[in-house]
This record gives sequence, structure tokens and C-alpha cells, in this order.
Amino acid sequence: MLSLPVSVLPATNRIRPRTALVTSADRSFRQRLSEVLTSLRWQVREAEGGAQAWTESEAAPPEALIVDSWLPDLDLAEFLKDFRGTFPQVDLVTAGGSSLEESPRGPYRQELLYALRRCQDTDTAAWNTAPTLNRAIGDSQPVVADAIAPLIAAQAASAAPILLQPVPAKAIPIRTDAAAAGSDQASSERLPDMIGDAPCMVEIGRRVRRVAPRLTPVLIEGPTGSGKELVAEALHRLSARSRKSFVAINCAAIPEALLEAELFGHTRGAFTGAVKGRVGRIEAADGGTLFLDEIGEMPLGLQSKLLRFVESGELQRVGDNETVKVDVRIVAATHRPLAQDTQSGNFRADLYYRLAVFLIRTPALAEHAQDLPLLVDHFMRQMGREAPVKRLDQSALAKLAAHNWPGNVRELEHVLERAAILAGDEAVLTGQDIEFGHAVN
Repeated sequence: MLSLPVSVLPATNRIRPRTALVTSADRSFRQRLSEVLTSLRWQVREAEGGAQAWTESEAAPPEALIVDSWLPDLDLAEFLKDFRGTFPQVDLVTAGGSSLEESPRGPYRQELLYALRRCQDTDTAAWNTAPTLNRAIGDSQPVVADAIAPLIAAQAASAAPILLQPVPAKAIPIRTDAAAAGSDQASSERLPDMIGDAPCMVEIGRRVRRVAPRLTPVLIEGPTGSGKELVAEALHRLSARSRKSFVAINCAAIPEALLEAELFGHTRGAFTGAVKGRVGRIEAADGGTLFLDEIGEMPLGLQSKLLRFVESGELQRVGDNETVKVDVRIVAATHRPLAQDTQSGNFRADLYYRLAVFLIRTPALAEHAQDLPLLVDHFMRQMGREAPVKRLDQSALAKLAAHNWPGNVRELEHVLERAAILAGDEAVLTGQDIEFGHAVN
């Protein structure tokens, strides 16, 4: 048989790959959606904002453009309208699965919507908890997913420990149209790194997405181990400052005598041991975001100096008379009730009101205990990156569900890591492997 060179093969045998352009300031969202689309044999390009997406499309128009629910640099509605007018051949879809009314449906629309739902399902298990939990404990035990869901819901409403009772297996619930619409709306608010479907977790995502594009100072309040730094990182990642530094400092971890120099920097010889000058954390965050963790532990004297910087944007290094202008977005966090501390004199009221322009509260794990299956799945998958993924049996899940989690999500992560170590080479974690420590680092 005569073999034709590739260059002269009939055109019908040379299929042009479908190309999708994923546009979002959220890198995690872009990566997850790109992975799903690639598995469906799409070629995927990425853009961090509307301007970059426009430039990419002018260079080589894609078959489809998928846009996140907001853009860091352009108004979303105006961008969609202008893009449709300039690139009418591109199938334009938003992250919620919707599009402009006048937007024609491309031939691959269903495939795009499927990819979006797969991405969102992998992201926060928005559609149902049973399949997610089954992946964590193994498909051989489908009863456990149905058993633990009502258990955790009951525990959330009662402080008393509840023992797991066997529940007959039942079909995975199917979403009604109304439930689907509500889930679609909620999924657009979720943050990839904040695991949970509880209303309080969805509210965190909603507040972060609203304030991230602004310069507004944010105060994050919540108990230790509830994910305050994750929220701060999301605020930075979804802002126009994401290309610049995210600089974090724990105000409770540095001795008072060194904290001022750590924050503001110092000149050579400013104090004993200062053999050379050093730029402080505030200056290192110039153009980016400064995260002040445990701001409630900052000494009162240093609070006044921080207040001057917040008001003027200028700082003085320790031992220097010159001022330096610095442009940073301040995000602070605390486990303390700062509003009460201002009344008792333990925290400056004027600084509090400067930092707490916008409040975000991270809940204790006990407040969203229904998210425990999702969190277990998330952490088991994380540990599975370095070793084979382990599963949990019913006794292990019952022990987790009966615990009150004083150390919150961080404690859960540590408990699962400890259990995986205690299980050794065993593929299944049992109740005997679950141990609760008395302290959370």
C-alpha cells in the first residue's frame, strides 16, 4: 500500500485542536480547569485578567473563552459585551456556566459546562458529599458516606458526642433545578483553598471576592487553626497586587525588643548586634500585601508607630531620621476580640478602626462540622502526593465525628497525619490510629 507523506494527507485527517482560553486571577482555578479541559483533548491557554485575555485573543482567537465571575482589571459586564462584539465567533462562557443572552452556543458548549462542573466538583465538592467521601475511604465502603453525613449534621446541632450507627446504603441524591441554581450561585463565591460547603464558608468566599480588588484594609478574626492565613493569601492572590510580594509576619512569634526592627527595618549600628542595615517586612512588601498575623499581640508602643505608617504610608527605619514611602495593602488577623480589647485599653481604638475597615470571620470547625468529610478527603489527598493514599474505616470516621475540635482545621490536619504515620504500611486507618493531642502548635 502506498503511504502518503503527512504533508499531503487529506485535510479531513488533520483535525485542528480545539483551543480554550481560561481567564481568572485565581491561579488554582485556572490550573484545575486546564487539567479537566486537557483531559478532554483541548489545548488550553491561560490569562490572569481581561486585558491579557483580549491580547491573547487578538493574537489567536480561541474556540472558547471561559471567564471567572470577576476580573481584577476590568469590569466583567463591560468586558463580556465588548468581547462578544469583537470576537463573535468565540463561545463565551462565565465560570458559573452562564453567558450573554445574545451569545451563540458553540458546538462544544456542553463539553465546556461539563469541564466547569468537574472543576468545581474537584474544587469544593459542591455537588454532594457522598462521592467525595467515598474517594477518601474507598469505594468498597459506600455505606459510610451516607452514615457520616447525618451524624455530622446532628453533631453540629448538639455539643454531646454522638456515636455512629449503621445506616442502610441509599442512592446518591440528585439535584433539583432549584437546588442546582442555588449551588451554581454559591460555587461562584467559593475559594479553591477554603474547603467547605457550609453557609459560613461560602460567605467567606463572597466577602473575599468583593473586597480583594480594592485597597481596603481587612481584619480577619477567628480562632487559632481556622485558616486565617489562607484567607489573607486569597485576598492577595485575587487582587491586582498578586504579581508583587505577599509578606507575612507573626506579631506573637517575635520578641518585643526585635519586632520593631523586623517590621520597620534598621540601620547599621542601630542596636547591639546590628552589624549591617536591613530592610523591614513592611518595606519588603512594597507594591504587594503585608499580612500582620496575631496583630492583637503587638505591644501598645509599637501600635502607635504602626498607626502613623497606616495613616501616612511613610516609615522610619530604626536608627534612621529619614522617612521612606511604602505602598502596601494591609491585612491583619487575630484570634482575640479586638473590639473588646479597645475598651479595656489593651489595643488602640484608633488603630483598630484603621485596620477593621472590612471584617472577615473564619469559623471554628465545630461551626461547620458538616464539612468534615470534605476536609478529610482534602487532607488525605494531600498526604497522598508523597505516599499511597490511605483510606479511613467506619470506626475512624466515627471517632473524628465525635470530637469537638478545639484546634479546628489545623488540628484535624495534624490528627490525620499522625494517624497515617501510626498506621504504618496499612492502607486503611482505623479508630485505633486516631489520637487527639492536648495542644495545637
